[in-house]
Amino acid sequence: MLRMLCITAHPDDEAGGFGGSLALYAARGVETFVVCLTPGQAASHRGNTRSEQELIARRREEFATSCRILGVAEGEVLDYRDAALDRTNFYEVASDLARRIRQIQPHVVATFGPEGALTAHADHSMASIFATAAYHWAGRSNRFTDQLTNGLRPYRPQKLYYTTASFTLPERQPVSLPPATTAIDISDYWQQKLNAFRAHTTQTPLFPIFEKNVSSSGCLELFHLAAAITPRQIELETDLLSGVTDE
Repeated sequence: MLRMLCITAHPDDEAGGFGGSLALYAARGVETFVVCLTPGQAASHRGNTRSEQELIARRREEFATSCRILGVAEGEVLDYRDAALDRTNFYEVASDLARRIRQIQPHVVATFGPEGALTAHADHSMASIFATAAYHWAGRSNRFTDQLTNGLRPYRPQKLYYTTASFTLPERQPVSLPPATTAIDISDYWQQKLNAFRAHTTQTPLFPIFEKNVSSSGCLELFHLAAAITPRQIELETDLLSGVTDE
């Protein structure tokens, strides 16, 4: 079975940035995984929660519901601090993600671009940087060697993608988005993506903004091929698994 891993920063990123593709590939029989670095405790929108711990618990529940809607085989929320990933120990986070890559053995990894995606969120930028290091280092026998004494072995995913878009948000901080190399038609999974985002009920005030912005991209999710284990020239793709083997 082919496997895909999505690495995000906050609960709701899995739906907002990657939801259509996660649903599409799950429907095709690909085993999909999401690792979210923070439980989103710094969110401006907190629903009716009365404490940080209550918000964390609620957002974990929302994330689990969203993953079920998208057909995700396994979703995990780590405990790094929301709005503080740029001040978190780089080696520790990269090691955690490399461990999960070695455990899951995904054929494809998807995450944000280092610009921080449309919102220019610093946590999105850091998720990209951590995930990119983990993608490359998980396959090397001289990185995180302590993991290799406990049954794990180096593992190389075949492709790394950054999510991107064909527009920017002028009211946000400026971003320079990665050029799109891959366009995924999510027409049949559009409603599933919206339903997954709406599962994050603490973020209800964002729903109209999200739906307006998502509508700007039509029924496509765009990605940039950032790395591949087989040297190649850029070619426009319509499938994240193009050229991927199940070896």
